[in-house]
Amino acid sequence: MKKSFLVLTVFFFATGMIFTSCETPAQRVQKAESNVVEAEEELAEAKEDYEADVERYRQETARKIEANNKSIAEFKARNEAEKNETRADYKAELAELEKKNNDLNSRLNGYRAESKTQWETFKAEFAKDMDQLGNELRDLTTRDDD
Repeated sequence: MKKSFLVLTVFFFATGMIFTSCETPAQRVQKAESNVVEAEEELAEAKEDYEADVERYRQETARKIEANNKSIAEFKARNEAEKNETRADYKAELAELEKKNNDLNSRLNGYRAESKTQWETFKAEFAKDMDQLGNELRDLTTRDDD
């Protein structure tokens, strides 16, 4: 008798635990809807951050490209005072640097990212190309000053 009473007690206790820990289908739906709303809010926030990063980078890079254009224009003006033999060499190099600068500007303006990973890859490659162009401009002007 004690054994059957103990078995019944354990059975009722386990059954009670199961029923109190279970959620109704309505509660599960409500919890899932809440999770969806939170996920959508997080996604919207991440998208805003991403778009702000893209815009900030575009503005920053546009300033660098404009500075490159200014440097090229200044160097062209200085180059006009040079001897004819050096002027032709510099003119060709300046044309190439100007083309690279314009190509970088077109690449930046034409970029459409599908994901943050693609954006990060593009940004790293673009920064490397911008640095290379900046170094080439600096080398050209340094060589001219010598």
